[in-house]
Amino acid sequence: MGTFAGHILPGLALAFLGLWHTFSAVKAYYTSGSLNFSTRFWYPVGTGTGNKLRHLELVLIFIISVLAIVMQLFDYPFLRMAFKLDNFEHATIFLHLAVFSAVSLCAELAGLSDAVAGVVGVLAASVFGQELFLLHFHSTDHVGLEGHYHWILQLIVLASFLGAIGCTIHPTSFPSAIVLSTSVVLQGCWFAVMGFVLWAPGFAPRGCAADTSQDRGAVACETHEADARARALANMQFSWIVSAVLIVTACLCLKMAAKHWSRSSRSAEYQQLQVPAADNVQMATNVFKLYDV
Repeated sequence: MGTFAGHILPGLALAFLGLWHTFSAVKAYYTSGSLNFSTRFWYPVGTGTGNKLRHLELVLIFIISVLAIVMQLFDYPFLRMAFKLDNFEHATIFLHLAVFSAVSLCAELAGLSDAVAGVVGVLAASVFGQELFLLHFHSTDHVGLEGHYHWILQLIVLASFLGAIGCTIHPTSFPSAIVLSTSVVLQGCWFAVMGFVLWAPGFAPRGCAADTSQDRGAVACETHEADARARALANMQFSWIVSAVLIVTACLCLKMAAKHWSRSSRSAEYQQLQVPAADNVQMATNVFKLYDV
């Protein structure tokens, strides 16, 4: 993955996946109401039981994961068994993603999705947990500016891991669903930024350039001041991306709330009123039976 395309392509895929999950989670919450909302680790495309595109997300995730594993093992584009440790580490990350999508798809096709919902949640959390583990203990020692970008990436993956754990433990938690989906968007955007800054000629920060020896990472800075400036720029890039993702998410929530919230909230209030009424009727019935009235 130490190439421009190796960062841009996964970045775009993650960004689109995260945006799809954010839109679907927000729409589900404001159309079904807070009482009926339940988060998902994948979202069907279209509606209806006979919809052939319903499982498109899971199928695409599985196919892309398998292709990525093959490309890593055969050291694309050289198409040779290079037996590089970093390639095997990258392939392992995609392996967990393939397992998650395969199990989710099998459970859905067998009609057991509700029965194994907790297992699917654990598998989703394991994807980010293993990603964080392999990034932190990477065989390639990312140093310098590249190391700083990878350290920020670990923070984003940690947020995804905690969001997945939260959704598994509390499947009705809307904030957990938003943290999970938006953090996936952040991962995709940060991968793209890393691809441009670290691997695209002409995008290196001022005073830094591509390091052909790779002794100081993909990009080496000439002076300590240039390195400090590049790291500060990376911090600001991260903050700007977080702000942009949160603004888009907030705007989407406001739009969906204005369109659906009044109807869904009335439905939720009606359900809350129905529960005490049903309890009162049952209590009265028990009293009448006790006194043979």
